[in-house]
Amino acid sequence: MTNDNSTAALAAELIRMAEADRETSPGANSENPEEQLAWRRLTARHSDRLHQIMDEYGWPTAELVGDDAALGAWLIAQHADRRLDVQRRALRLMEQAVEAGSASPRELAFLRDRTLVNEGRRQIYGTQIAGIKEGAPVPWPCEDPERMDALRVEVGIEPFDEYVAKFATP
Repeated sequence: MTNDNSTAALAAELIRMAEADRETSPGANSENPEEQLAWRRLTARHSDRLHQIMDEYGWPTAELVGDDAALGAWLIAQHADRRLDVQRRALRLMEQAVEAGSASPRELAFLRDRTLVNEGRRQIYGTQIAGIKEGAPVPWPCEDPERMDALRVEVGIEPFDEYVAKFATP
């Protein structure tokens, strides 16, 4: 059973992990191999730790750890690309939390797309961008592009054109 001290410590840990993720994430696409390696090592450590957290607490919801820490847990799951088992488990637990009204359908949509792409499947919501070609974002293939914007609205994600405009380079 958890107590207030353990959940407060967990919340602080998740927030620290998310901050480290954000600071290191530019290394994911860096041309510098050392930065790429630092990113991979960090996300691997975080994936392992998230696995342990899910063993002990289930999905770390906002009710359990607060909004910032819950968002941090989602970010860690989102970037657990090299631990697909952890990502899939986070997806299942987060689905249950969304059904219970304890997690964000928007964040779940991003995690679902990320997991599908990592499995080599087509994404649903068009949240995952494969890269930039001639200044334009190139998304990973989508299951039903004609319905994508309607599905995005259902979970609180802006229309696809507005979303990808953020990634365009001048």
